[in-house]
Amino acid sequence: MKSNAVKIILCTFFFIGGMMFARAMQVDYISFKPSVGAFSLSADGRVATICVDTADYKGVRLAARNLGTDIGRVTGTAADVSLSLSSERGAVVVGTIGRNRQIDEWAKQGKLDVSAIEGKWESYLIQTVDGNLVIAGSDKRGTIFGIYDLSEKIGVSPWHYFADVPAQRHAALYVKPGRYVQDSPKVKYRGIFLNDEWPSLGGWASKKFGGFNSRFYAHVFELLLRLKANYMWPAMWASSFYEDDLANGQLADDMGIVMGTSHHEPMMRPHKDYTKRRKEVGPWNYATNKEGIDSFFIEGAERSRKYESIVTIGMRGDGDVAMGGGTDEENMAVLSDVIKGQREILGRVHGKDPAEIPQLWAVFTEVQRYYDKGFKVPDDVMLLFCDNNWGYIRRVGPWQEQRRKGGMGLYYHVDMNGGPWNDRWINTTTIPKLREQFNLAYQSGIDDLWVVNVGDLKPKELPIDFIMRYAWNPDAIQADETDDYLRQWAQQNFGEAHAEAISGLVARYSKYNLWRKPEVQSTNIFSVVNHCEADRVTDLWRTLAHEADSVGQLMPQAYKDAYYQLVLYPVKASAGVAEIYLAAAKNRLYARQGRVTANDYARRVEELYTVDTAMTAYYNKVLAGGKWEKMMSDIHLGYTKWSMPKRDSVPQVVRVEPLSKPTMGVAVEGCETLSPEGELELPVFDNFENRKYYIDIFNRGTGTFDFKVKTDEPWMDVSLRKGKVETESRIWVGIDWTKLKVGETEGMLYICRGRERVPVRLRVVKADLPVQVEGHWFGNACGSEFSVPAWQFSACWPGRYAKWTFLPDLGRGEGCMGLSPVTAPSATSFEDAPCLEYQVYFPKTGTQTVCLGVLPTQDVMPERGLRLAFGLDGGIVRTLDARQGFVDTFSEYTPKNLKKSPKLKPLPPRNKTLKLINGDGFCRNEIFDNLRWLTAEFEVEKPGLHTFKVYMVDPEIVLEQLVFNPDNTHPSYFGAPSVRHQ
Repeated sequence: MKSNAVKIILCTFFFIGGMMFARAMQVDYISFKPSVGAFSLSADGRVATICVDTADYKGVRLAARNLGTDIGRVTGTAADVSLSLSSERGAVVVGTIGRNRQIDEWAKQGKLDVSAIEGKWESYLIQTVDGNLVIAGSDKRGTIFGIYDLSEKIGVSPWHYFADVPAQRHAALYVKPGRYVQDSPKVKYRGIFLNDEWPSLGGWASKKFGGFNSRFYAHVFELLLRLKANYMWPAMWASSFYEDDLANGQLADDMGIVMGTSHHEPMMRPHKDYTKRRKEVGPWNYATNKEGIDSFFIEGAERSRKYESIVTIGMRGDGDVAMGGGTDEENMAVLSDVIKGQREILGRVHGKDPAEIPQLWAVFTEVQRYYDKGFKVPDDVMLLFCDNNWGYIRRVGPWQEQRRKGGMGLYYHVDMNGGPWNDRWINTTTIPKLREQFNLAYQSGIDDLWVVNVGDLKPKELPIDFIMRYAWNPDAIQADETDDYLRQWAQQNFGEAHAEAISGLVARYSKYNLWRKPEVQSTNIFSVVNHCEADRVTDLWRTLAHEADSVGQLMPQAYKDAYYQLVLYPVKASAGVAEIYLAAAKNRLYARQGRVTANDYARRVEELYTVDTAMTAYYNKVLAGGKWEKMMSDIHLGYTKWSMPKRDSVPQVVRVEPLSKPTMGVAVEGCETLSPEGELELPVFDNFENRKYYIDIFNRGTGTFDFKVKTDEPWMDVSLRKGKVETESRIWVGIDWTKLKVGETEGMLYICRGRERVPVRLRVVKADLPVQVEGHWFGNACGSEFSVPAWQFSACWPGRYAKWTFLPDLGRGEGCMGLSPVTAPSATSFEDAPCLEYQVYFPKTGTQTVCLGVLPTQDVMPERGLRLAFGLDGGIVRTLDARQGFVDTFSEYTPKNLKKSPKLKPLPPRNKTLKLINGDGFCRNEIFDNLRWLTAEFEVEKPGLHTFKVYMVDPEIVLEQLVFNPDNTHPSYFGAPSVRHQ
């Protein structure tokens, strides 16, 4: 038998080469001290002149000027920019191959070898030639990216404008000797979609620039280029990119940004172009108004033909809705005519084969069904697949499209306005989640375009930064390197001293937000009485907010504004919203129990709302001298349906009128009942988990009272035997196991006030610990609910084509278990399938229930299915449909639509009897919980320790948690906290 060490090595070996490669790619060629052979960029009062050819692109010349300014930001002295070619040594020569005479001459002379980049997409090299520093680009953006890479390396963050990050100051700048070559990006087009932009971004842009005009877009385009992005869908709710400012289109092309229009806006025509001339164009119906719509399309093609763009083709309804009217077949026939007409227009307007014009077709909502039914677009058209609106991709790259000439792209959301629910206000997406989903897309061949719906851009700075960097080379950031990325991000924007602390803050606030996004918070999510769940969540948020404040106090003044935007506001505002609902939940329960402390929680809700209002006002009115007025205008409290409320509101709280004299109340963990409404009983104690449970003794009136705790058994261990209560007192009850024999025992303790006596029942189970156990195990002696984190396996066996691998910090806890590679073939034999083993203890025989918590992976390959399997010991292995609880956001799986789709299969039923899964219902499903529960029953034939096995069937599954015997009498959101036995 293989040792556990060997098993784990086999499960982790595959990634070592990738990690070494990633680290090798992190090249820093800047030094702040002189060295032999180094090029002096700025030292001793002399700053190198930047030379750029007048024949080069406008975007290159602009980037060169920005580099000169950036050097000034860092050193205090800006570099001059010359449009003449210097014959002197010590200049910075920037240019594009074929556009810079000096670079071309050096290449011709053999002094500059450009063979590594020539003819490539967006590639560049940096080296010295004849005492000059050369930044040579393979094309326009290659040169621009090389220039901005130098800006970033010397200490200017891409977020210098959009997050007010100051440059890191240095007295001198040197470029180390050597030759630095940047190959082409792995994802060809990388960009953002400014969407859902009102009231925040739209209000800010109107106040700051007068609208979404070229003054506004100049800053956005520069941000994208500094992030080495190249693509954009512009704001469109109430805007028309090409008509709001006639300079917008030319500016994008000059700066090097490839423009497009969103998934439902064809032929480079924003939807507002149509709504402004609806009467002129006629009905948005190609079947009845081909002439009017074709004229509309022709204008869009003519207007944008001189600009670099990717044309969205196809057609949906009037706005972001389905094409109305006919059957799927009728709509598909019309769509075919639409695309044929659009391509004819493109060919005429551009004067060339439409196959030479970049186009995409968005496979979104009902269009996904058309694609599944066999609707095809020409092979040169890119297929743009989509996520489920909340960050889980709906399809991996289909095998039959892998050689597609037009390639495949992805439209992804880190912001959502619409179904299943809004996710707008703050960043709620973790870096590990982004890495897991984009890796799935990339590995399956979706690598030609990634466009991300980023809402207002702020405060989604962190996910934007990561996605754009990851898109350049997804192989450079492995699953266990997301922490490294966060530290580098924090160091770049705040310096090395606080990078570790800041990376931890941003990692945790986004993780906690992903537990429950602010817009889907409710008072009935986290349990107040079971497992101290609400208290634990509150403590985590409070600790995080306190740490953010503490780090903020250490921030130099120059970094205060950036820290507020990127760290302090998202941390503290998110913490405040979360605690508002947690405090309101306690208020409501305590009010029902008559506790006077209910009023404390009512006040806490009001205090937190006041703080939230003040933080928002500071963001809008004071931050950075009022620069960001109106940017934080989203309503984020008081959601009762998917759409934004009209105003912020907090959950209703209840005030308790104290009784006129001190009155004792008693409540216990695990029960909302209080004396004298019913018998009080603590959850079952068992010696395996050795938990303690609390009893709350509280006042329902004014004044104070004394209490005593009396026990009728010597094995009862009580933290406090007597005390005085003004508001409430919590005592903890444990068991002295040395005074108990093996078996089940009951006893009573009493909370006494004078002659008043409240009995509390204790049930206790003691069992012999398993013997001859290799490694750790989970379970309890009483047969109640217990949890196992997926990553705490006792054995991990690789399969023939794949293996389970740890994905750190993904999901709710410390990490998840996913498969590598995610493109592995499905397992057809369990002997060859990757397998996780868990040692679990069951005290009794009979039927047991397991809930397998998996991330809500979508039905990414519906013709195949989405499955995993499990077995106990050497028994029968059962395969589960991993779509249990799947949320059908787009109504694809209705009986009506299933009849229309040849690939989709009916969804399996969800177990609605388990409170772990359903809670009280409001906003409780796999999307809002960020976890899908798969339930199954199995038989245990003998009590004791067993091996529970989880097998891969399909490689996209990510396993987070296992919960055995979920307890409806003590339900919680996270499940019982895990206890690992060694």
